[in-house]
Amino acid sequence: MSNKSAIVVNALVKSVMTQEGVLTILNGIDLDVKQGESIAILGPSGSGKSTLLGLLAALDAPTGGDIYLDGESLGALDEEGKAALRKEKVSFIFQSFMLVDTLNALENVMLPAELAGIKDARGKAKQMLDRVGLTHRLTHFPHQLSGGEQQRVAIARAFICEPKVLFADEPTGNLDGANSDKITQMLFSMNKESDTTLVLVTHDLILASRCQRQFMMEDGVLSESTNSRPDITDEVR
Repeated sequence: MSNKSAIVVNALVKSVMTQEGVLTILNGIDLDVKQGESIAILGPSGSGKSTLLGLLAALDAPTGGDIYLDGESLGALDEEGKAALRKEKVSFIFQSFMLVDTLNALENVMLPAELAGIKDARGKAKQMLDRVGLTHRLTHFPHQLSGGEQQRVAIARAFICEPKVLFADEPTGNLDGANSDKITQMLFSMNKESDTTLVLVTHDLILASRCQRQFMMEDGVLSESTNSRPDITDEVR
């Protein structure tokens, strides 16, 4: 982990207008995440976790405050600039896998690499699927894969472009215990190998404990847990 900041958030506010008036979802969030660091954001449903994730990933705009991603001010970018930044520096892993049903495993992993203009996207996709133990599933479509296998494809897809920041929204939420453990080990191993900054939103306390820092979101306010742990490395088994 370096001393360079991957994400810096200053006095972040997100409010929306409702029939009852202004609803403040996020209220003065400050955050500094270093390159290569892993953090978990916990909190009850409706506390603002996913809203914060969307803002950090430049998928939404704040009402107030500043966000810097790899040194770039998101507020200074137009929509085209935000899209280019996401394409170049950001990847996602979702609870629902979000694979393209009409593409096989290899094609799903190739897709972001092809869009990014990476040479030999097919060869690199094969390497990534080998790293997650799915060499034998290259030509299988999502409906032919188990939930754990689909999430492993999603992990391979997320890392193929070597993102600066990986955002994961409940990445083990749809998996049973055994697959959840396997995906967790795989995610943190690849995070360590790639020096990718990992930002997790989760309800899973065990998954959160694997991160170097843990934060709690309550009523739109983010606070860091005093139980944050030092760096942990695990090999994919």
